[in-house]
Amino acid sequence: MSDPARPTGVSVGPTRVRQLLNALGPLLALVLIILGFAAASQIRNGLDEHRFLTERAAHSERSGRAAGPVPSAWQCIREHDNRFLTVNTFRATGNQTVSVGIAAMGMTMIVISGGIDLSVGSVIALTSVMTAWCLQRGSPPGPAVVAGLLLGGLCGLANATMITRLKVVPFIATLGMWGIARGLAKGIAAEQKIDAPAHWLGTHILVRQPNPPWLLVSPGVWTMLLLAAVVWAMLRYTSLGRHVFAIGSNEATARLCGIRVERVKLQLYSIAGLCTGLAGVMQFCRLTVGDPTTAMGAELDVIAAVVIGGGSLSGGEGSVFGSLIGALIMAFLRVGCDHVGVPTWVQEMVIGAVIVLAVAVDYIRRKSTA
Repeated sequence: MSDPARPTGVSVGPTRVRQLLNALGPLLALVLIILGFAAASQIRNGLDEHRFLTERAAHSERSGRAAGPVPSAWQCIREHDNRFLTVNTFRATGNQTVSVGIAAMGMTMIVISGGIDLSVGSVIALTSVMTAWCLQRGSPPGPAVVAGLLLGGLCGLANATMITRLKVVPFIATLGMWGIARGLAKGIAAEQKIDAPAHWLGTHILVRQPNPPWLLVSPGVWTMLLLAAVVWAMLRYTSLGRHVFAIGSNEATARLCGIRVERVKLQLYSIAGLCTGLAGVMQFCRLTVGDPTTAMGAELDVIAAVVIGGGSLSGGEGSVFGSLIGALIMAFLRVGCDHVGVPTWVQEMVIGAVIVLAVAVDYIRRKSTA
């Protein structure tokens, strides 16, 4: 007996396979990137060892002495420091992912709704400077963190107000906030870094060796994972989450269905601003200074993480799990390039190529789905 909800003669197999590939594709790409850098690291170690032994043998031949055993210091460097697949590497990469990953949670909601936020990097800098400014003036860490979160939320609310009340398109509104937030950060910091007592923010949140050891990773990484679980639950089980997907799929239809689009966007951008504020606090925890020039270009990493993870810049699609994987991909690209000695200018080219590739894959995915 045929299913009445399924058109006769239409196979759903390719659709399910495509959905499975969209879900597991970013994870597969992450695994391939990690294995690729591990192999490149081993090759580099072998070349360095060969060069070391060749130069040592040539020096011994010139001096007329036999080449002795390889020094223990070289063995220590080769066996420990130069390996890529180590616990310390994964912990360091996790810590480096936190700011981008937390900001990507807010960006995921915005992209699903069909919007964009180009002010993320500047707001991260602003909230980190605000946190340092409060600590420098004797504020306890708790109120300083709250100040950073609220400032991020206010920036998100300002973005939403420009979009809903002034009818400015999200690209232009958030581009304006990009300049306002960066300038305000420089003004608060008097165009220099703010050195402040980090207290437990600098000694416990993003540490290489978590205390207690059973945490496995730093509390900052656990904070990112907890936030991801909250955002996932909100998108899946609340009316706000359903409205976000509806607006991103077709805003005009959402209005006809009675969804108050402007109010949803106010809530959405404010929540995303709080996420960005938390990302700025984590940036301060990692740097332990308030730097108004930090997170330059971070908005590109955040947007790329969301798109790599399956988010569509046309709206209506996005995944919290995919955005986390995308953030890890961006972090491993940077850490891996540093590990194998890729020059900084080449790294920037690689990141730019990844962003273009992510957008191209998004276009191909939407075209094939249509």
